[in-house]
Amino acid sequence: MDRKSNFRRGSVELMVLHLLSLRDYYGYELTQIIRQETNGVIDIPIGSLYPALYKLIDAGYISDHKEQVGKRMIRIYYHLEDSGKTRLDLLLHDYYQTNQAIQDILRFNGDEQTDEHEEKRGN
Repeated sequence: MDRKSNFRRGSVELMVLHLLSLRDYYGYELTQIIRQETNGVIDIPIGSLYPALYKLIDAGYISDHKEQVGKRMIRIYYHLEDSGKTRLDLLLHDYYQTNQAIQDILRFNGDEQTDEHEEKRGN
């Protein structure tokens, strides 16, 4: 069984769009920030990040541009487009709404019965 959580995999788009809302980054830099800021809990291999970046480019949420670093090295930086900002807002809204709903369930202790539930049980 794959030990990686689908929940974590699905959050890559959200994290990348958020980071790119702060400034342009290159791919390796994104993986390092995510690993560092999550204390290693989320560690995205660079080979797994690029397909996600390409999907975001294809969707029009981000764009890429090359910058020369030093005499020979070229880095590809990623930039958040306006449609990506809209997508980020949607993902954030969904994330916070889902997170709140999950917290509500995790706080539920079974003692709090609704009137409807009580009626179904015949009490």
